Amino acid sequence: MKVALDAMGGDFAPDVTVAGAIEAVSEYDIKVVLVGDRQRLEESLKNKRYPSERISIHHASEVVEMHEAPSAAIRRKKDSSIRRAIELVKKQEADAAVSAGHSGVAMATALFILGKLPNVDRPAIATIMPSLTGYFLLIDVGANVDCKPENLREFAYMGNAYYKAVFNAPSPRIALLSIGEEDTKGNELTKESFKLLKNADINFTGNIEGKDIFSGNADVIVCDGFIGNIVLKVSEGLAETILKMLKREISDVTTGKLGYMMIKPALRNFKKRTDYSEYGGAPLLGINGTCIISHGRSSARAIKNAVRVAADMAGKKVHETIAEALSRDAGKHPSAKEEISHAKG
Repeated sequence: MKVALDAMGGDFAPDVTVAGAIEAVSEYDIKVVLVGDRQRLEESLKNKRYPSERISIHHASEVVEMHEAPSAAIRRKKDSSIRRAIELVKKQEADAAVSAGHSGVAMATALFILGKLPNVDRPAIATIMPSLTGYFLLIDVGANVDCKPENLREFAYMGNAYYKAVFNAPSPRIALLSIGEEDTKGNELTKESFKLLKNADINFTGNIEGKDIFSGNADVIVCDGFIGNIVLKVSEGLAETILKMLKREISDVTTGKLGYMMIKPALRNFKKRTDYSEYGGAPLLGINGTCIISHGRSSARAIKNAVRVAADMAGKKVHETIAEALSRDAGKHPSAKEEISHAKG
């Protein structure tokens, strides 16, 4: 697998992205195309030890800044590292693209260049999160702040296909995030989405409340991007806060140092389980190709894992699996609007 990496994207680019690429090609059977300013990338690679045949450079003269609007960046910066990386996928010169740069521009560019899969109204961002029993997938986490019920059904199919491919799960449990387990609970969006998901060709287990998100009772949790992004950011902040509070409380106890040494391995494991860098990045599902969007402050480890996830997704042709699932659904069921109308009647 060959992954096009936006080497200029991220708060610490290009040194950290280059370091991540080196880790990826050194640990996995992957090739990486570093996309960005050739001179700066060559300087970052200088005196580094790595299998040189697995890293190449594709020059891009422009960098998208974080303050730029997606529409303006796409229109004006046609030689940006984000755009060139995704174009390599379109030209089949790379199997997948990864960017830790401007997430809005990365999403818009992927949609513009690669296009949507058939039967997809809106692509969505999915992210893997830890639970008490393993991992679950949350979708959407920011691509769509305003959704229709049929969008959430699409998200469910996308998440189902992705989870099957990544975790080799035959029948992932799909749940809808709401304010109560009963199908009558929630706002208009969740109540109408429940009706669609109940009739979808997936293992839909019903609503799940916020307090049960991390229980392990669902493999894929579906919501709109506004709620999903809040859940993601609150979860990241809470994990960091819990670690800081524990360390503070331990330091205030007389025997704290001894106690800390005893539980240090447990704290380290907890931090690893809740660290976004372990999961690399979030796939943009519903587009005709593979694109991973990473955190802006990604470390070299996070970039390495994002490249690994991208190669794995591309190798398993997850986007084709999603297209097939949505095609079958479109053939079996009437339009979402007709289903909702029939359910109301």
